[in-house]
Amino acid sequence: MLITLVDGVPDAGVPADDRGLAYGDGVFRTMAMHGGRICGWPRHYAKLASDCAVLGIRPPAAEVLLGDIQAVAARAADCSLRIAVTRGSGGRGYAVPEQPRYRRIVCADRLPDYPEEWASRGITARWCRLQLAEQPALAGIKHLNRLENVLARAEWDDPAVAEGLLQDAAGNVIEGTRCNVFLVEGGALVTPDLSRCGVAGVTRELVLESAAHHGLRCSVETVSRRRLESADEVLLVNSLIGVWPVAALGPRQWRDFPVAALVRKWLDAFDHPAV
Repeated sequence: MLITLVDGVPDAGVPADDRGLAYGDGVFRTMAMHGGRICGWPRHYAKLASDCAVLGIRPPAAEVLLGDIQAVAARAADCSLRIAVTRGSGGRGYAVPEQPRYRRIVCADRLPDYPEEWASRGITARWCRLQLAEQPALAGIKHLNRLENVLARAEWDDPAVAEGLLQDAAGNVIEGTRCNVFLVEGGALVTPDLSRCGVAGVTRELVLESAAHHGLRCSVETVSRRRLESADEVLLVNSLIGVWPVAALGPRQWRDFPVAALVRKWLDAFDHPAV
């Protein structure tokens, strides 16, 4: 970790009784910083605030977080930035404190150094054994309890496998361990329904909006494993990787990724610093 700010204080610690640490009572977002600026900052902040609202947590003001970001940028202008907001300390057991003192934690780490060919030639993915539990009340938000993702990622240690795909108990495709999923069918984009589980990422939202803007059919639907394996293309997206086409998934292989290249152009067009 390059630098951590806790409530704006550099290199401060988080108390052992913080509810985010104790119960996962909070939310977080991860984003890329280049040249001291966050690409797509308004979207990231809006999603952070929206996720906080689901849990009844008051988000930090945007200008407060911008101050933290500027402090980080002074020491790490190019980094992976993680912003977490917890309900702070207090309360007895699971009971919510009557007057919570929300805590914000801003961490900077090195940007991941992925092989360049993953973006152009595609990646190897696998199916995870772990099944995501359904909880509609938390579906879509990026809360701090990510044990399902941790256990799924622990299923493999082959560096040639870049990502694992997750299904729910009914066998519906939901997401990757760290990415959202799109498939291409007849030139149209489809992304799995996340109304019962999964994380709705900022890049997923951007791809959906961009497709509509450019007149490309795009829908949110229930996606089976068989349907995904039969797709013309499979794409993985998040704020750090942009878009990765899937070249291999078990015995299934793909070679051409025209829609992935198009989506990459859309994301590049939005990849202008907003902070």
